Amino acid sequence: MSVPAVGDVAPDLTLPDTHGSPVSLRALRGGPVVLVFFPFAFSRICSGELCELRDNLSAFEAAGVTLLGISCDPMFALRAWSEQERHGFELLSDFWPHGAAARAYGVFDEEHGLALRGSFLVDAEGVVRWSVVNPRGEARPIAAYREALAALARGR
Repeated sequence: MSVPAVGDVAPDLTLPDTHGSPVSLRALRGGPVVLVFFPFAFSRICSGELCELRDNLSAFEAAGVTLLGISCDPMFALRAWSEQERHGFELLSDFWPHGAAARAYGVFDEEHGLALRGSFLVDAEGVVRWSVVNPRGEARPIAAYREALAALARGR
Protein backbone atom coordinates (compact mmCIF):
# COMPACT_ATOMS: atom_id res chain seq x y z
CA MET A 1 0.00 0.00 0.00
CA SER A 2 1.13 3.55 -0.58
CA VAL A 3 1.12 6.47 1.82
CA PRO A 4 -2.21 8.33 1.58
CA ALA A 5 -1.76 11.72 -0.04
CA VAL A 6 -3.06 14.98 1.35
CA GLY A 7 -6.68 15.18 0.23
CA ASP A 8 -7.22 11.39 0.29
CA VAL A 9 -9.78 9.84 2.59
CA ALA A 10 -7.82 8.29 5.46
CA PRO A 11 -7.96 4.50 5.64
CA ASP A 12 -10.20 3.44 8.50
CA LEU A 13 -8.68 1.46 11.33
CA THR A 14 -9.89 -0.19 14.48
CA LEU A 15 -7.21 -1.14 16.98
CA PRO A 16 -7.15 -2.05 20.68
CA ASP A 17 -5.94 0.53 23.16
CA THR A 18 -3.72 -0.37 26.12
CA HIS A 19 -6.68 -2.01 27.88
CA GLY A 20 -7.99 -3.95 24.89
CA SER A 21 -10.86 -1.58 24.09
CA PRO A 22 -11.30 -1.02 20.35
CA VAL A 23 -10.63 2.49 19.02
CA SER A 24 -11.95 3.26 15.55
CA LEU A 25 -10.91 6.19 13.40
CA ARG A 26 -14.43 6.26 11.95
CA ALA A 27 -15.90 6.65 15.45
CA LEU A 28 -13.70 9.72 15.97
CA ARG A 29 -15.16 11.55 12.96
CA GLY A 30 -16.41 15.00 13.85
CA GLY A 31 -13.03 16.03 15.24
CA PRO A 32 -9.48 15.99 13.89
CA VAL A 33 -7.08 13.17 14.77
CA VAL A 34 -3.31 12.84 14.55
CA LEU A 35 -2.08 9.28 14.00
CA VAL A 36 1.54 8.76 15.05
CA PHE A 37 3.01 5.46 13.86
CA PHE A 38 6.25 4.50 15.60
CA PRO A 39 8.56 1.44 15.54
CA PHE A 40 8.85 0.21 19.13
CA ALA A 41 7.86 1.04 22.70
CA PHE A 42 10.77 1.51 25.09
CA SER A 43 13.22 2.39 22.30
CA ARG A 44 15.33 5.54 22.57
CA ILE A 45 14.07 7.60 19.63
CA CYS A 46 10.44 6.52 20.09
CA SER A 47 10.61 7.41 23.78
CA GLY A 48 12.03 10.82 22.93
CA GLU A 49 9.39 11.50 20.28
CA LEU A 50 6.38 10.38 22.29
CA CYS A 51 7.55 12.14 25.46
CA GLU A 52 7.95 15.32 23.40
CA LEU A 53 4.38 14.88 22.18
CA ARG A 54 3.28 14.30 25.80
CA ASP A 55 5.07 17.48 26.87
CA ASN A 56 3.27 19.41 24.11
CA LEU A 57 -0.12 17.71 24.45
CA SER A 58 -1.77 21.02 25.35
CA ALA A 59 -1.18 22.26 21.77
CA PHE A 60 -3.15 19.31 20.40
CA GLU A 61 -5.87 19.71 23.01
CA ALA A 62 -6.17 23.45 22.29
CA ALA A 63 -6.70 22.60 18.60
CA GLY A 64 -9.33 19.99 19.52
CA VAL A 65 -7.14 17.21 18.07
CA THR A 66 -7.16 13.64 19.36
CA LEU A 67 -3.61 12.25 19.43
CA LEU A 68 -3.13 8.50 18.93
CA GLY A 69 0.18 6.62 18.96
CA ILE A 70 0.31 3.34 17.00
CA SER A 71 2.91 0.59 16.93
CA CYS A 72 3.09 -3.14 16.21
CA ASP A 73 3.89 -3.81 19.87
CA PRO A 74 1.49 -5.98 21.89
CA MET A 75 -1.13 -4.15 23.93
CA PHE A 76 0.51 -5.16 27.23
CA ALA A 77 3.90 -3.71 26.26
CA LEU A 78 2.21 -0.46 25.23
CA ARG A 79 0.33 -0.33 28.53
CA ALA A 80 3.51 -0.79 30.56
CA TRP A 81 5.32 1.86 28.53
CA SER A 82 2.42 4.32 28.70
CA GLU A 83 2.16 3.89 32.48
CA GLN A 84 5.92 4.38 32.85
CA GLU A 85 6.05 7.49 30.65
CA ARG A 86 2.59 8.87 31.54
CA HIS A 87 1.92 9.77 27.92
CA GLY A 88 -1.56 11.23 28.50
CA PHE A 89 -2.85 10.07 25.11
CA GLU A 90 -3.94 6.68 23.77
CA LEU A 91 -1.51 4.15 22.38
CA LEU A 92 -2.97 1.57 19.99
CA SER A 93 -1.64 -1.89 19.22
CA ASP A 94 -1.26 -2.90 15.57
CA PHE A 95 0.06 -6.27 16.73
CA TRP A 96 -2.46 -8.56 15.04
CA PRO A 97 -3.02 -8.90 12.22
CA HIS A 98 0.57 -7.76 12.45
CA GLY A 99 0.99 -4.28 10.99
CA ALA A 100 -2.37 -4.17 9.19
CA ALA A 101 -2.96 -0.49 10.03
CA ALA A 102 0.64 0.46 9.21
CA ARG A 103 0.27 -1.35 5.87
CA ALA A 104 -2.96 0.56 5.14
CA TYR A 105 -1.03 3.81 5.68
CA GLY A 106 1.98 2.66 3.64
CA VAL A 107 4.35 2.78 6.63
CA PHE A 108 4.95 -0.91 7.37
CA ASP A 109 8.54 -2.11 7.04
CA GLU A 110 8.03 -5.69 5.81
CA GLU A 111 11.68 -6.65 6.23
CA HIS A 112 11.81 -5.69 9.92
CA GLY A 113 8.15 -6.18 10.90
CA LEU A 114 7.63 -2.68 12.29
CA ALA A 115 5.96 0.63 11.55
CA LEU A 116 8.05 3.44 10.12
CA ARG A 117 7.77 6.92 11.64
CA GLY A 118 4.64 8.13 9.88
CA SER A 119 2.33 10.85 11.17
CA PHE A 120 -1.02 11.79 9.65
CA LEU A 121 -3.40 14.63 10.49
CA VAL A 122 -6.92 13.52 9.62
CA ASP A 123 -9.61 16.21 9.64
CA ALA A 124 -13.11 15.94 11.10
CA GLU A 125 -14.45 14.50 7.82
CA GLY A 126 -11.77 11.78 7.65
CA VAL A 127 -9.53 13.42 5.03
CA VAL A 128 -5.74 13.47 5.34
CA ARG A 129 -4.63 17.11 5.70
CA TRP A 130 -0.92 16.61 6.51
CA SER A 131 1.57 13.80 6.73
CA VAL A 132 5.23 13.12 7.27
CA VAL A 133 7.08 9.83 6.99
CA ASN A 134 10.62 9.47 8.33
CA PRO A 135 12.91 6.45 8.31
CA ARG A 136 13.47 4.43 11.50
CA GLY A 137 16.38 6.43 12.92
CA GLU A 138 15.05 9.92 12.15
CA ALA A 139 12.79 11.60 14.71
CA ARG A 140 9.93 13.84 13.63
CA PRO A 141 10.34 17.39 14.94
CA ILE A 142 7.62 18.84 17.14
CA ALA A 143 7.74 21.96 14.95
CA ALA A 144 6.23 19.93 12.07
CA TYR A 145 3.23 19.05 14.25
CA ARG A 146 2.86 22.66 15.34
CA GLU A 147 2.82 23.81 11.70
CA ALA A 148 0.18 21.20 10.85
CA LEU A 149 -2.00 22.30 13.79
CA ALA A 150 -1.63 25.95 12.74
CA ALA A 151 -2.65 25.08 9.16
CA LEU A 152 -5.66 23.18 10.50
CA ALA A 153 -6.68 26.23 12.53
CA ARG A 154 -6.39 28.40 9.39
CA GLY A 155 -8.70 25.98 7.59
CA ARG A 156 -6.21 24.59 5.08
